[in-house]
Order: sequence, then C-alpha cells, then structure tokens
Amino acid sequence: MSGILNDIKQSFTQGSVLTKVIYFNLGVFILVNLLGSLAFLLASNPPDIINWLAVPAYLPSLLLKPWTLFSYMFVHQGFMHLLMNLIWLYFGGRIFQDLMGSQRFLSTYILGGLSGALLYILAYNVLPVFSDVLPIARAMGASASVLAIIVAIATKVPNYSVHLIFIGPVKLKYIALFSVIMDLISLNDGNAGGHIAHLGGAIFGYLYIRNMEKGRDWSIWFYKWVNTFKSIFKSTNKSKVKVVYRSNGATKSNVQNKADQEIIDVILDKISKSGYDSLTLKEKDILFKASQKK
Repeated sequence: MSGILNDIKQSFTQGSVLTKVIYFNLGVFILVNLLGSLAFLLASNPPDIINWLAVPAYLPSLLLKPWTLFSYMFVHQGFMHLLMNLIWLYFGGRIFQDLMGSQRFLSTYILGGLSGALLYILAYNVLPVFSDVLPIARAMGASASVLAIIVAIATKVPNYSVHLIFIGPVKLKYIALFSVIMDLISLNDGNAGGHIAHLGGAIFGYLYIRNMEKGRDWSIWFYKWVNTFKSIFKSTNKSKVKVVYRSNGATKSNVQNKADQEIIDVILDKISKSGYDSLTLKEKDILFKASQKK
C-alpha cells in the first residue's frame, strides 16, 4: 500500500497542471463518498458535504457560501458524471497544454468554471421559469470548465483534427459546435442549470482566445491572484513561473520573444490547416518548449 501511495504522490508532484486538476477532482469525489460510507457504517446521518461545496443559485445562500463559486467545479456526486468529465478534461487538456501551456490551462479551467457559475446564477434569478426551484437549486461538476477548454482550443485551432473511436478524424470546431448545440437543445431535460453553466464556460473559452488574439491575456491578472496557491498547482520550476508576470511573456529580450512568437504562429497555422500530426519532430519540440514557458 505504501508503494501505491508513493507512486500517487510522485505522479501528483511531478505531473503537469492537468494531472493535478484530475487528481484534485478524484480526491474530492473519494473524500465525499468515503465520509458518506463511514456515516452509513456508524448508523448516523451522513454529512451533507455537497451542500457546502455545490454553488447555490439563491443569492442569500450564496452570500453565506461564496467559496462555492470555485469549489463546485471540483465536486461530482455520481461516478459517471465524474468519469465523463475527466475523460473530456484529459482529451481537451492535453491539446490545450501542448498549444498554450499549462499555466493558461489552469486559468481557463478556473475562469471558465467561474463564468459558468455566474451565468447559471444570473439565469435562475432572472428567468421566471426557475422561480419555483430557485431556493433549492445548486450546481456542481467540472463540465463548465471542461467546455471552456474545448471551445478555447477549437477557437485557437479550429481545423485541428483528432481521431475519435468509431468515427475517425474530426476537426475541433465540429466537436465544440456539437457540444454547444447539445447543451442548447437539452435545456428542458431536467438539468437546465447544468446546461446553462456549460454555456457560460463555452462563452468564456471563446472570448478568452479572441481577446488573446488582440493582445489581452486574461491569465496574467489571474495568476497574480492565484499566486498564493501555486505550491498546489505548480508544475514548473520557480524561475519558469516568474516568466508569466513579465510584459508580453518576454524572456531575455523583446526582440527574441517576437522572433520566437513568429515561429510559433507559423506552427499553429500549420496545425490549423493540416493537424498536429503534420508537424515535423523539430516543430513539435519547438511547440512543446514554448508551451512550458507560457
């Protein structure tokens, strides 16, 4: 058992930000359910941990539990919900990290989830259809964060192709479009709050990339705020983390940075037109090294 725990610890400490986020989701799920099982064995009422982690739509309840705006995106009540979210997170997160770096991946996950929560709360407090369930409505799950990541990479490289089982090569723009359409047509299936939150994440993912293309990187201010938690999510050494706060991501000189960015832009254009597999080994290596600096 100690060997297994050491392997898990090593995997967590040495893994990427994506690995840490997956572990964090798994850890919260296991903890919540272990406490429920313990309460069952002791014949006592299980603690309603979900109530303290899921985000409520009712504003008076939200004021008492403001942390739920962030905690909800790591909470899953059912195993299948968790499994599907982690599969999509791993699928989209690996592509995102390769193209844009692990630091921007974390900001998209958190801010996408926050945007989903805010749209969900707004909809439930404004639209009359939700007035009856408003006092008891709550949302949980990483779906809004995951869709923010999927839409973001689809906006960045829309023609990037991935191979799906039983389907074959599919471009990211079609995967993202299909996901958004499914949420729109499923609003009346009994989980309207979840679908609205997903759409909030999708909107953030799209706007995040569009603003980045205009030179406005929202992850800069986010990392100044999240700096106190970097020991949990840090996947690169301290010197690399500091690069995030320099103007325009500059390293040794603005001139060198501009030249490097031009090379990266050419590689990204090639991915958009022909897919990741069309890159040479040298181009893949350049892209990987660049992602570690972001």
